[in-house]
Amino acid sequence: MSTTSHRDHHLWWGHSALTVTIAVAPDAPPSMVDVTVVAGDPTDQDGQPIAGVIAAGHGRSWSGARSTGTAIGQRLRYQGHEESVEAGWQRLRVDAADPETGLRVEIWLRTRDGLAAFQTWTVVHNRGAGPISLRSVSSVTAGLPLPPGGIDDLHLHWAQSGWLAENRWRNDPVRELNLPDLDHPRHGYRSRGCIAVTSTGSWSTKQVLPTGVLEHRPTGRSWCWQVEHNGGWRWEVGEVRGGAYLTATGPNDPDHQWRQVLDPDHSFTTVPVAIAVSDAGWEGAVAAMTHYRRQIVRPHPQRETLPVVFNDYMNTLMGEPTSEALEPLIAAAGRAGAEYFCIDAGWFDDTRSAQWHEHMGDWQPSSSRFAEGLGAVIDRIRTAGMVPGLWLEPEVVGVQSQAARELPVDAFFQRDGERVVEDGRYHLDLRHPAAMAHLDQTVDRLVADFGVGYFKLDYNIDSGAGTDVAAASPGDGLLGHGRALLRWLEGVLDRHPQVVIESCASGAMRMDYGMLSRTQLQSTSDQQNPLRYPPIAVAAPMAVLPEQAANWAYPQPGMSLEEIAFCLVTGAAGRLYLSGHLDQMTAEQLRLVADGVAAYRDIRGELARAVPSWPLGLPGWRDPWVGLALRPPAGTAAPTYLALWRRPGASSKVTLRLPHLRGVDVQAAVRYPQDLPAWQTTWEAGPGLLTVASDGTTPAARLYRLAADVDQPRGGGS
Repeated sequence: MSTTSHRDHHLWWGHSALTVTIAVAPDAPPSMVDVTVVAGDPTDQDGQPIAGVIAAGHGRSWSGARSTGTAIGQRLRYQGHEESVEAGWQRLRVDAADPETGLRVEIWLRTRDGLAAFQTWTVVHNRGAGPISLRSVSSVTAGLPLPPGGIDDLHLHWAQSGWLAENRWRNDPVRELNLPDLDHPRHGYRSRGCIAVTSTGSWSTKQVLPTGVLEHRPTGRSWCWQVEHNGGWRWEVGEVRGGAYLTATGPNDPDHQWRQVLDPDHSFTTVPVAIAVSDAGWEGAVAAMTHYRRQIVRPHPQRETLPVVFNDYMNTLMGEPTSEALEPLIAAAGRAGAEYFCIDAGWFDDTRSAQWHEHMGDWQPSSSRFAEGLGAVIDRIRTAGMVPGLWLEPEVVGVQSQAARELPVDAFFQRDGERVVEDGRYHLDLRHPAAMAHLDQTVDRLVADFGVGYFKLDYNIDSGAGTDVAAASPGDGLLGHGRALLRWLEGVLDRHPQVVIESCASGAMRMDYGMLSRTQLQSTSDQQNPLRYPPIAVAAPMAVLPEQAANWAYPQPGMSLEEIAFCLVTGAAGRLYLSGHLDQMTAEQLRLVADGVAAYRDIRGELARAVPSWPLGLPGWRDPWVGLALRPPAGTAAPTYLALWRRPGASSKVTLRLPHLRGVDVQAAVRYPQDLPAWQTTWEAGPGLLTVASDGTTPAARLYRLAADVDQPRGGGS
């Protein structure tokens, strides 16, 4: 890696796979003017200040929807830079200062050699004489230069999301969103508009995802980004002379009620943001982001083993575990090949009422659900060859719980002197030592008393703006809590390094890499209809590593064999997350489930290195054919695995694009299910097209192994 000063006052920073260009003229604010794979000449794009800072008494120099063009940002001047290396990460710090307020701003970037992506954040230091009330600080502002007229060919891939309908990706020309052609030359390239995507509250992905991709169709130049935060965030894209810009923040005042008073000699650090770049289109940028995500995820023993988890909740016990219900289910899950068994919600509940959540938070085993005690049930899980797990909703306690009565009032979120309450729950504030101690004692006790090796951490309320206790604003309190939650997760894993932690928030309402850089897997949905799940599972790798994307597979005894296989293919397309009344199945049905688990266990070692691609494009919610390819990294000879679903309304034939296999003599072998009717396949090596023809119209799915040399039984494949 090298950083070079240029005669035109530019810095180039990066390596063979990435170059970031920063303009550092003495009479203008520092500006990130290009993010590319290979360095080129400096562009004549209108640079945006590298940091946008709004403070009380210092707003924007140009009002509008944009969060760029701040007065402090415009006054920043370059003060120098420094390179360093930390734990294999190559780092750059660019220093700037505002002479009027005394603020010193550090822009940090880090990358690894060969990685076409970098992580960035901003640190603001108050070197002035008095306090400054910050209202917004950008994590990144980057210029994205385009050829003349390039904005007309720029497409934005972005995702709406929601409970039971996650990961609904769209592909829109930016001109059809909020960047119409305004005749910018006539107006001096000034604009008040932008495309802004914002999430508020403590569910970071309840409506939209913190990930997006910009693609310039004629050249293939694409940029993918993600905001790595478990609370409120904003990213925006706007037009400037010579191209576009991207800026992203964590919480800010207009969107999230965030303000922070920065006293002299104190500092504030923004949430991190990552940007990946590719010249191979939007899928290339997503591949670069996939490689980056694997670099930031915490090391853990299960990252390569990817054990199969059975959870008793979805479409099965639904929060009503008892000794009688669990005993046959444990035996069946073990026979099917599960390696972990998680007892979901209800194991602590004695009320047996619809308001059970109002009493949770003490996390003591129920005395009425388990005839011989919870320990006996957990012993059966272990005897069946599985690691026991339990469900927790750690950040909340029920309004009727003992914890709600005994913990200090300041250990809870409050607004205007009253505890925040949602759906019968109070929200703990993990900035408070008593709240943190309550959770530490709970986890340590459950590990010590029962040998729990898996925790499903759920989160079923949205706190809203946050808490105003010991905070300059509700958003400030929420940011502090979110960061304390991450520290708590790190502490749990430091003390119990073998424990596996699942991140869940009513399914995927908090699916971000603030959480996922610490936890081992992510529930992708609460969707209970297996026909609705494939689009969610197929699109999940846009935002989550395939090996972290826990897709429910919940086959039932009332299903046909094709329906059971349909469910198992959904699970095997990511991290297999098994449920269903396996104990009530016929031998033939359970064998089909076990075959699906075996197929997943056979491919999971390659899943942890696979790169996602979408041979039918990103799925629409009602698409009749849906497909996901998990291909090996470039330069490796491992097979590609293709999951393909036929849903209601599908034609009898579909053609899939697999450009990474162009020119290769490929055979398509069904990996699962091997004993159901064959789907006929035809491969065209030149264009890299696979055509699949199937008889019948009922929903069905197949998992294919695509390789030049298939050395295993082809089953129903052709």
